[in-house]
Amino acid sequence: MSAFKSDFLSVLSERGYVHQMSDAAGLDDLAERGEVVAYVGYDCTAPSLHIGHLLSIMMLHWLQATGNKPIALMGGGTTRVGDPSGRDETRKILTYEQIDANKDSIKTTFAKFINFGGAKTDAIMSDNAEWLTKLNYIEMLRDVGRHFSINRMLTMDSVKLRLDREQELSFIEFNYMILQSYDYVELARRYGCNLQMGGSDQWGNIVNGVDLGRRMGTHQLYALTCPLLTTSSGAKMGKTAAGAVWLNADMLSPYDYWQFWRNTEDGDVARFLRLFTTLPMDEISRLAALKGNEINEAKKVLATETTSLMHGADAATRASETARQTFEQGETSATLPTVEIPRSEFNAGLGVLTAYARAELVASTSEARRQVKAGGLRVNDKVVTDERATLSESDLADGVIKLSLGKKKHVLLRPV
Repeated sequence: MSAFKSDFLSVLSERGYVHQMSDAAGLDDLAERGEVVAYVGYDCTAPSLHIGHLLSIMMLHWLQATGNKPIALMGGGTTRVGDPSGRDETRKILTYEQIDANKDSIKTTFAKFINFGGAKTDAIMSDNAEWLTKLNYIEMLRDVGRHFSINRMLTMDSVKLRLDREQELSFIEFNYMILQSYDYVELARRYGCNLQMGGSDQWGNIVNGVDLGRRMGTHQLYALTCPLLTTSSGAKMGKTAAGAVWLNADMLSPYDYWQFWRNTEDGDVARFLRLFTTLPMDEISRLAALKGNEINEAKKVLATETTSLMHGADAATRASETARQTFEQGETSATLPTVEIPRSEFNAGLGVLTAYARAELVASTSEARRQVKAGGLRVNDKVVTDERATLSESDLADGVIKLSLGKKKHVLLRPV
């Protein structure tokens, strides 16, 4: 039996989203009445969010599904400063045009998980550039800055870790936590927001916002964080040899997204089904009980369910069928990811190591060389044994060359 009265906290607890929470009883009462208005902030540092953001997006989904109201906050203002949390160095400062372009590209993700509109539980999308860019510096110092203790700020993990390593922390980043706290107060005043959610590395920043709200006379504010995910082998969730696992289809194809989930480690399948799908818990329990080779069926369900949420059921079905044809029937499917290269470059003798790097199956030619030595690369299903090999017209089959890394990653190379 759940320790919580509200559906919201019961679901979050049962599925594994809860890491830390302030005043659990008070938040539970609020959620039971359907009065939670919660936000998560997303800075616009890239044209797409990545898998690391997906946990908090799913939290917004379940918030709304249990009768409460979500706010997706775009960091059009805070991105101009840069969040030092979890960083060893200062973030690159983007131009305002880059930030706006990233923001427009990111926005499309949320409607796949939460519903926007004018009803009581419909989601709101806001942008902290609306208020942060209009702040007067002197007034900011008097009205907001006076509530912050430098002594306390120096103890925050995001600051302390950098100082302990004697790594530079710029004044602009030091102000980030003040701006994030002020966001919370502003959303409380504008929309009645009473909960901020985020990853566990945000706990200090979120609690600062709760405290600032108390000092500036808002209603009671709450904090809730989810765990920072690592895989059962200890690796950071969502990082691959080729880089981040992006959510936007133009940065990572639905097929590659499906494959990422299909390649989940055995020990993570049940947990990821709880966190990243909307399947009922009894169905997840059934899949979690599968052993041996049968666990591959659970992985395919995980891949198809997550891809359906992100890219739609049709894209998920196509990805699943492509994988079946490629792996179970040994066919080269036309729906595999395709990388086009100029035919002139191809005719000049494209090195096999370069081809793998161009296809983003590996991060560099050095990594491709290591894979050759380990027997991990195949061209048209034949193992590559010579790192100096080049690709030519004779390697084309139906106008493409199939590059494979291991058993599960494939890209078609097409000269144009």
